[in-house]
Amino acid sequence: QLQLVESGGGLVQPGASLRLSCAASGFTVGDYIVGWFRQAPGNKREGVSCISRSGSTTYYADSVKGRFTVSRDNAKNTVTLQMDSLKPEDTAVYYCTASLSVANWLWEEQYKLWGQGIQVTVSS
Repeated sequence: QLQLVESGGGLVQPGASLRLSCAASGFTVGDYIVGWFRQAPGNKREGVSCISRSGSTTYYADSVKGRFTVSRDNAKNTVTLQMDSLKPEDTAVYYCTASLSVANWLWEEQYKLWGQGIQVTVSS
């Protein structure tokens, strides 16, 4: 069974950091492009970041550029999203997702595998 499982979410204060992990099982994550999306209450799901199969190319939404860093360890079958300088507007459910190929990393309909999502709350 192909599965993605997120971990590392929680409640933090503004300015703090969190590290989200996405663990793949049932397939080799190194064969897939991996994206991170998030959805805040009342909002559409939006793209946060994406990383190529090798990890040599990364993409970020303007809202997180310079604060979030995506990386992958294909040997461990995991992808990580390091989130620094968190803001209240980063509060959302975060999802990792994977696809063999994408034409535009922001188009969520291209991704076939999705994790169950994990809550990140930034609040004082």
